[in-house]
This record gives sequence, C-alpha cells and structure tokens, in this order.
Amino acid sequence: MSTITTEELAATTLLRFATAGSVDDGKSTLVGRLLHDSKSVLTDQLEAVERASANRGQDVPDLALLTDGLRAEREQGITIDVAYRYFATPRRRFILADTPGHVQYTRNMVTGASTAELTVILVDARNGVVEQTRRHAAIAALLRVPHVVLAVNKMDLVEYQESVFAAIAEEFTAYASELGVPEITAIPISALAGDNVVEPSAHMDWYGGPTFLEHLESVPVAHDLSHCHARLPVQYVIRPQNAEHPDYRGYAGQIAAGTFRVDESVTVLPSGRATKISGIDLLGKPVRAAWTTQSVTLLLEDDIDISRGDLIVPSKDAPATTQDIEATVCHVADAPLTVGHRVLLKHGTRTVKAIVKDIPSRLTLDDLSLHPHPGQLVANDIGRVKIRTAEPLPVDSYADSRRTGSFILIDPADGTTLTAGMVGESFAAPEPVKDGTDDDGWDF
Repeated sequence: MSTITTEELAATTLLRFATAGSVDDGKSTLVGRLLHDSKSVLTDQLEAVERASANRGQDVPDLALLTDGLRAEREQGITIDVAYRYFATPRRRFILADTPGHVQYTRNMVTGASTAELTVILVDARNGVVEQTRRHAAIAALLRVPHVVLAVNKMDLVEYQESVFAAIAEEFTAYASELGVPEITAIPISALAGDNVVEPSAHMDWYGGPTFLEHLESVPVAHDLSHCHARLPVQYVIRPQNAEHPDYRGYAGQIAAGTFRVDESVTVLPSGRATKISGIDLLGKPVRAAWTTQSVTLLLEDDIDISRGDLIVPSKDAPATTQDIEATVCHVADAPLTVGHRVLLKHGTRTVKAIVKDIPSRLTLDDLSLHPHPGQLVANDIGRVKIRTAEPLPVDSYADSRRTGSFILIDPADGTTLTAGMVGESFAAPEPVKDGTDDDGWDF
C-alpha cells in the first residue's frame, strides 16, 4: 500500500462525495474497486474480503464487501445503511458516503448527500435511466450538490457500445439540467472489471474523458464556507464559577459558516440583542479569529441571556427571523405528512413546535410537473410546504447556506425524523396558494 507523507496530506484538498443509484447498479462494487485500485485498502481488510467471498463460493474477491458492513447487507447483497469511508491519494483527501439504492432507503441518500460537494449517480447500462435514477437526480438538485457524475456502469455487459452510453448520458443530462443541476459529467465504466475507474479502459477507446478517480481528484472544490454568512448556533453555555474563573461566561458551539473576530459587533437571535465579541477560545487557548467547522467558545462584552438554540451572527449580516417558513422538503418517514400535522422543527441547535399549514405541491418525477395541493406527502415524496412555528426562527435561504437554511421535522410523539427541509426556492417553483388551514390545537 502506497504511503502519503504528512506534508503531502496537509497540502491536499478535501472532497466529500456520495454514491447513489438504483438497486444492483453496482455502487458498492464501484466503491470497492476504487478503494482497491487506488491502493486504499489495508492488507487485512482485503484478506477478510477474500475469505468472505470464498465462503460464498466466489472465485474472485467481491469488492462490494469492502463497504457493505452490515450482516444483513452481506447476506442479501444489498446496501442498507450509509457506509462512510475515508481515503486519500497524493492529490486529494476524500470522505465517501455509499448510500442505498432501495426506494425505502432513499432517506439515507438524503443523509449522505446533504453535506456532499459531488454526487455519483450510477446507472446500469442495460436498464438506463429508471425512476430511482430520476429521484436521486432530483434529490441532488434539491440539496444543491455542485457536481453530479453520471457513472454508466456494467458497460462490459453491453459490449462496451458507445451508442448505449451516449443515449443514457443524453437522457440523464436533459433531465438533470431541467432540474437545475449546475454540472454533469458522464463517465462509462465497468466497476467489476475496473474499466475507467482508476485505470483507463482498453475496451472503450472511443471515450476520451477522465477516469472516475481522475475526475474526483481534479473537480473544483469551492466549499470554503469561511467567506459565507457567519453563523454560530449555541450548543452550550459554559460557566465554571470556580476560583480560577469566577466570572467566566462563554457560549460554545461549532461555527456553521463564516468567520468570527474579536471586537466584531454581533447580534443574538431570536432576541435581537446586540453586543461585541470580547474573546474567542479555541481548544482552551485565546485566538483573534475563528472560522467554519471550528468548535469555539465566544466571550461577549455584555451579560446577555443566551441559551442553547440561540444563534450568534454579525450585526451587519443578520438573517430575518420569521414564524412562517416556505420550503422544499423530502419526506422520509413511512407515515404521511399531512396538512395540519403538528410537528417539532429542528433548526441548528434549536427545536420548536410547528404546524404544517399547507402543502402547495408535490413533484412528479417522470415529467417534473407539479401536482397541486396533494394534501399529503408519503415516503420519498418531494414537495413544497408552508410551516408555521411557535417561535420566531432566524433562517437563511438554503441557496445561501446549506447549514442554516436546512431543518428537519420530527414526530413529537416518538422523536422519529419525518422530513428533511430546505428553506426558500428550489429547482421547481410552486403555484401560489391561499392559507386556509384549520390550526386547531397548537395556536401560534
């Protein structure tokens, strides 16, 4: 196994990407082949896969077993859970989320792709674009994933025909472009044989593009959130009240976006109280500035009533607070989401009561038309909702901030996650509707 020096690793960029596709399109095999051929598999891991493959009567190692970690996955030959893998090449570091293909596990694809900068959607060259392919393309567009790769797999089973690849690529590109996917790259591969995964294929001389790994290593990664709207959801208030720190009061959390600096004017939401940052503690040491993904403690000049769930933002760049949220959602629960549904809405570190006031439309995946006023969303449906919250929330548009423009709806009875939501406009604009919902119960 090749080694990478500490200096080389520090110089590389990080790419978060997710794989998706229909059942048996070969996602896990592709990931296994990628890890194997890029020398990112430890010897003992490969030996374990070889033993497991031999026990199943297979002559060659089943590379899909490198990612299908659950016992049920190996027994059924399918992916159920989201499998996360971390690996690196001399050019880049990667965090990979291998997501399931079954319709009932689409919710896991939403989880895996929610933080991805690139999504790989696999298509079986024999089957072409199917409903689940369109659903995954819609979710990638909804989550505003910047880059989408169409991997047309199992080209060896269609005799590596260029015409088959071209037809699938044209159909998918037209569909995804209509959804608003900003960049689509189509690559013909055979994950089982290794064609165009890490090494160029000797069977497809008609293809002049990059291999799968070459594209992953070279795709631009423009996810520097340190220049976005600065946001710190407060997770914990630190008050030691001991002899060493008798008056210490700090507000701890992970910076969701942007950069905070000492002496900067900030506002605490939803109260709207303004103050200045008097200090920033990072890993127990004072610093002058801190930025996205760092876990810090902010010290403020004024003694303000702040608790978990509040949001600290620059005063010059504060989002508006509102109790009325319009969003595009992907419903992930088995039970339907209905108009009048009483839920809990979790936004950042804050959870409030809410009511689904209206469901203006549901997206039809076949032709991207909008079915108006469906009354409910069932599992895996994508639609528009209007929600009224019990308390004002400082929300950003999802187009501006994937972290503070997203939320989840929770069943207050058992804590089940019902729906993943993205605030503001999406790839499809719903028709205007009137608010006529009976809000008996939780009256906001």
